[in-house]
Amino acid sequence: MSAVLSPGRSSTGATAREGRPVTSVEIPYSIACALPSLTVIDITNDVSHELARNGHKDGIAYISPADEAGIVRVNERETGFFEDLEDLLERLVPPDVADRERLVRFLVGPRTEQIPFRDAELCLGTWQRVLLLGFDGSSPGGWTLTTVG
Repeated sequence: MSAVLSPGRSSTGATAREGRPVTSVEIPYSIACALPSLTVIDITNDVSHELARNGHKDGIAYISPADEAGIVRVNERETGFFEDLEDLLERLVPPDVADRERLVRFLVGPRTEQIPFRDAELCLGTWQRVLLLGFDGSSPGGWTLTTVG
């Protein structure tokens, strides 16, 4: 099964006001300056809702961005992650390098995440979240959920 979703809207047309918020992640000022086009959205709740709707009990969920400037990542949602990412990126791709965002996308890739699920629930760690990262300056496009199992 596959579903294509956009930020703030589920495949059924439900919006954040209906109890399934898509939340923007606060990015520290320093990394916002280093990567001004970066946008991060927590899509964990929408992915979980869509997984519960699709009817599969156990298997693997493949979550992919719907546009080429997006990346899906599973990570703890905390500012230390962004600080560590900034330190790493400054060493690998200095801020004055032309086309920095394209190089950062390449280093952060691959673009998709594969997450096992059991009893229609994602098998994530206590603090892990599914994050949709956009690098083109606008809100990231939608995402696709494909399940196997």
